[in-house]
Amino acid sequence: MGSVLCTICARGGSKGVKNKNIKELNGKPLIAYTIEQAKASGLFEHIVISTDSDAIADVAKAYGAEVFFKRNPEMASDTAGKLDVIKDAFIRSEEHYKKQYDYLIDLDATAPLRSVDDIKNSFAQFLKNDNDNLITAMLSRRSPYFNLVEVSNDGKVALSKKLDSSIVRRQDAPKSYDMNASIYIWKRDIILNEKSLFLDKTGLYVMPEERSIDIDTELDFEFVEFLMGKNDAK
Repeated sequence: MGSVLCTICARGGSKGVKNKNIKELNGKPLIAYTIEQAKASGLFEHIVISTDSDAIADVAKAYGAEVFFKRNPEMASDTAGKLDVIKDAFIRSEEHYKKQYDYLIDLDATAPLRSVDDIKNSFAQFLKNDNDNLITAMLSRRSPYFNLVEVSNDGKVALSKKLDSSIVRRQDAPKSYDMNASIYIWKRDIILNEKSLFLDKTGLYVMPEERSIDIDTELDFEFVEFLMGKNDAK
């Protein structure tokens, strides 16, 4: 299988939900769910946190993750690219542990509804298909071929994507997917040398909607809290 590093990137300056990554969700900090899932997967020797926040670092260490560096301010801004942040954590980890990793799996702290099996099964699919990298997504509720529209500079409204012939039912449109920002996987040479997420050999692991919510707003947070409470009551 090769060696696999896990990174979890969590900056302190979240805008949609204040202190989102360590805000309590059903009895424990949000980031704790992702750390516990990573540990339970059994795939990783090291689970590394990239953060600019001492508070996040303290919580992450309390739940068994490793924090051996503080993210540079320029990589913790609103304009910093996620891929650059993940690559930075990977390079720092190889230097810190004096080891080359074959693969990197990044788990987003804001996707606590993923299952441990999602982590293991997406990695198994990645290996089986010999992907260069892999992203996760769910089937989209809306389709760019049917009910997603764009407005041009001259004010014209049109479908985002057009087919040669029109369709009258969303079910007849080509399948489209919403990225759920849950799991990202790379081969070592790809994360170090590529600057795009979408490559010729990018894999797609499809997750159900109920495990695909990425917390970005207070409403997202409340919805995830509701779903967790509902699952606990079963």
